[in-house]
Amino acid sequence: MLDPEAVRTLLAVVDEGTFDAAAQALHVTPSAVSQRIKALEQRTGRVLLVRAKPARLTASGVVVARYGRQLALLEQDAIAGLGVAGRPTPVQVAVNADSLSTWFRAVVRELARDDGIVLGLLRDDQDHTAEALRLGLVVAAVTSSPRPVQGCRVHPLGGMRYHAVAARSFAKRWGDRPLSELPVVVFDEKDDLQDAFCRAMTGHPAAPHRHHLPDGPVFEDAVVAGAGWALLSEHQIARHRGLVRLFPDRPVDVPLHWQQWKLDSPALQRVADAVFRAARAELHQG
Repeated sequence: MLDPEAVRTLLAVVDEGTFDAAAQALHVTPSAVSQRIKALEQRTGRVLLVRAKPARLTASGVVVARYGRQLALLEQDAIAGLGVAGRPTPVQVAVNADSLSTWFRAVVRELARDDGIVLGLLRDDQDHTAEALRLGLVVAAVTSSPRPVQGCRVHPLGGMRYHAVAARSFAKRWGDRPLSELPVVVFDEKDDLQDAFCRAMTGHPAAPHRHHLPDGPVFEDAVVAGAGWALLSEHQIARHRGLVRLFPDRPVDVPLHWQQWKLDSPALQRVADAVFRAARAELHQG
């Protein structure tokens, strides 16, 4: 049997990024953290961590981390079911940035009233959030992938509808030049939404003249200010005046799915139910 304390220490190192930060979070010395990880690796006969900054799980470490998060969920659910006062149940979820800045905020507001849950969010592109499930970093994810990660179940949520937009002043300044020649705003190096749309419209990716702005409000502000064109969701467009839909008859629908581990966990189910309610209210259905 794996030492639960050592497994929790492994999770702390992964979540905090370094042995020192994990030691602070666990209120122990870095030496104690190192000894626990070493003992766990000796017990499993596997290297579990890549000692880098941040620390990363090996393939064997992923297996142990998944076990650890499942154990933590079940332990807290059992304590709650027995009516014993204990810590709230941590539920780690991966969410794409556009959802996090729009419809998923309703999920956060609802769960803020649930004293039995501590919600932790990992932000990533919707095409990559499922990887966090595979790596054992989270127990659920909002993802564009309908293919279930091993050990997970999938529930369709609906679609986010995007339009290619730009500030009115930007549209006037650049006139009738092809979309592939116009400055563009992208979220980060994983954001392929603009390039894919531009290829569909022109046969070419978006221009090399691009702004990388990995923050939702800053991304929107840059488009509104005229830095470049981008795809914004209908939720985001509604927040701003002066935006022009460059191709009003060519919306882009990005289907989203909820993937979660196959665990009989009341806390995880309450999170899922909140996600389903918010998705039904705010995403395109059917």
